[in-house]
Formats: sequence, C-alpha cells, structure tokens
Amino acid sequence: MSYNLVITQNHLKESCLMNKSIHHSEIIFNKLKEINLTQQLSYIAIKHIMTIIITIFTFGYKGKTINFEKNSDNHRTTVAHFLNEGKWNSELLEDIIKCAVINIIYSESEKSGEPIFCMIDDTIASKTKPSSKALHPIEDAYFHQSHLKGRQDYGHQAVGVMLSCNGLTLNYDIILYDKSMSKIDLVCGIADELKAAPNVSYLLCDSWYTCSKVTEAFIKKGFYTVGALKTNRIIYPSGIGISISKLAENIFKDDMFFRTVTVKGHKYHVFRYECNLKNIDNAVVLITYPVGAFHNKKALRSFLCTDTNLTTEEILNIYTERWDIEVFFRDSKSKLALDKYQIRSSKGIKRFWLISSLAYLLACFESDDFDFSEGYCILMKKIENDVV
Repeated sequence: MSYNLVITQNHLKESCLMNKSIHHSEIIFNKLKEINLTQQLSYIAIKHIMTIIITIFTFGYKGKTINFEKNSDNHRTTVAHFLNEGKWNSELLEDIIKCAVINIIYSESEKSGEPIFCMIDDTIASKTKPSSKALHPIEDAYFHQSHLKGRQDYGHQAVGVMLSCNGLTLNYDIILYDKSMSKIDLVCGIADELKAAPNVSYLLCDSWYTCSKVTEAFIKKGFYTVGALKTNRIIYPSGIGISISKLAENIFKDDMFFRTVTVKGHKYHVFRYECNLKNIDNAVVLITYPVGAFHNKKALRSFLCTDTNLTTEEILNIYTERWDIEVFFRDSKSKLALDKYQIRSSKGIKRFWLISSLAYLLACFESDDFDFSEGYCILMKKIENDVV
C-alpha cells in the first residue's frame, strides 16, 4: 500500500483487521476526517497521530513515550521516531488547526457583532538542566524568567495564542521559543498571518508584549491592544516623561481623574490618563490599586489601551478575558502533559505540542459550549468505550 494513498475509513478498518494489535478509535478517526486530515496525510502518519491522541485521553497518561506503546502495535521508539524524524507534513496539520479556529471564531464575530479577543502569553515547560558532559542534551532549552517561581527556570518556553469571541475560546497556536528571533517579532508574525477582524477587536497581553511594534502589527488587522504595563514604564503626561510608579506616588483620591470601579465583583481605585508613551501616541493608561491597598507599591498595577473610546470599566473587563489563556496552560499541563514529554529534539517537541493542540481542539468540539474540561471528560469516556 502506498503511504500517499488517500485513506478511507474502510482502509483503516481493514488494516486493523489484518493487524489486531493496532488500536483504533472510530470516534477519533471520524473527527480527523471531519477536519479533512485523513485525506491529506498518509496512513502511517494518521495511525501514529491517532495513537498519540488516544493515549492522551487514556486514564493515567503522563506524557511519557512508553504510554504510547500501550495503544500501538509498535515499540515506543517508533512513535518517538515519528515525532523526531518522521517524513510527514506537520505544517499541513498546523494549517488545518489554524483554519478551523479562524473559521469558527471569525464566523461567530460576524454573526454576533462581538469583538474577537486574541490572547498571547507564554509559559515554561520545566526540565532538568543536563550535565555539561551530556552527549544528547535537550535542544532549545534555556533559562527563562519564571513569574510564578520568581526566579530563572530551565526548560522550554511555549508562546500560546488563543482566539475568543462571544464566550467561545479556542487554541490557535503554541510555539516553541527557540531564540531564532525575538518574542516580539514572533508575535508580530502571528498578527501578519491573521485575517482582518470583522469587528473592532482586541489583542490581550502581558507587559512583555505591550510595545509599539506589536500594537502597530495588530492594529493593521483591526485589533486594538489592551495590555499590562510595567510600573517603570515612562509615560508623557503634559509632555513630560515620568515613570508610572513615580506618577502613582503623586496620585490622590480627590484628583479629577481618580475614581473607584467594580470589575468582576472586585473594587479598584483607578487613575486614568490619556497620554503618549514612547512610540505609542494617544493611548489610555490606567493606574490601579485594589480598594484597601491604595499607595501600596506591591499592589500597584498598570494597563494600556490603544482604543480611547472605551470606558475604564470596559478596559479592565476586557483585560480579564486574558485569564482564558492561563486556564489553557493549566489544562494543557495537567491533562495533556504539555510539560512532561520525554523528547529531546526541538522538531519532535514542536510536533508533540502540535498534536496536543489538536487533542485540545477535539475535546472542545465535544462540548456544545466549546468547553475543554467538559469535552475532555466526554471524549475520554467515548474513547474508553470505543477503542478496539
């Protein structure tokens, strides 16, 4: 059989009958067929992808390559070879995932008139630093600053991108940061490949990505930026440069720009300025403290919005939508073993993350509300009853 032969469901079932040790899930096969993947990848590629996905939704999955062996007729090293060196078009799978997400989210925006939120953030897949004498160290692993641990952490940094509209949130991409380009240029590349938004939309990001190069790239596609700002950032109220933290020291509750707002049930003191930043003209800067922590330096937070038409409450409520990507990282690590893989090559890691992203998307498709946790439980149960 030619590996380039277009697969049909009968072909796969016949192959399973010829080799009883091949584990097969009609549920997963049909889902891959729905997104047009089975028609574009070889039988071997589909078989290995199904093995990995079925294993992901199997109780006890820990991300180890030995887990894949339980759902395959091949030795675990064969699956590892498929990820690290296999001759299959992973770029095609990436395009299929991105197109599916774009179609769903942009269609929802066109139908509802609601904005699209593009959320970008990064996380670290922690690894043990190898000995300097290691013959085959993990590729593209570096020390990165971990905000959660408050120190440098060794491992791979994943840049995640999600798209959301009207309550629907889907994973668009997860990228291994390999230092071949800056993270700013990497994110600008995401903006370049997105379609123009059908309605006024927003990029949501933390302070690392809140810069003129990123805001300019996204506004070209109809996305304003709502992002966090570091408190040492220089702004120019009245044309005079001053750091946000220094300005905050001179804010008082009787200031005409000062008010108290409620966001998601929590109250905040907010000082609003419309001013310029370096290379960003006419933006809204919000300086905030939780009620009860006014002038507490550790509680000081600041945000930028390039859409000056939004109210203070709207800006802060929009920023809270960014929480979805934190949930994505948490779920991907706890359920999809995003950070527990035993793969050394950067090519293999990128492919593993890609197939994990596909598994995440398939779980979302199982839920009427595109809810991953609900879909994960549904799909896990279906596969348990379906694998033969």
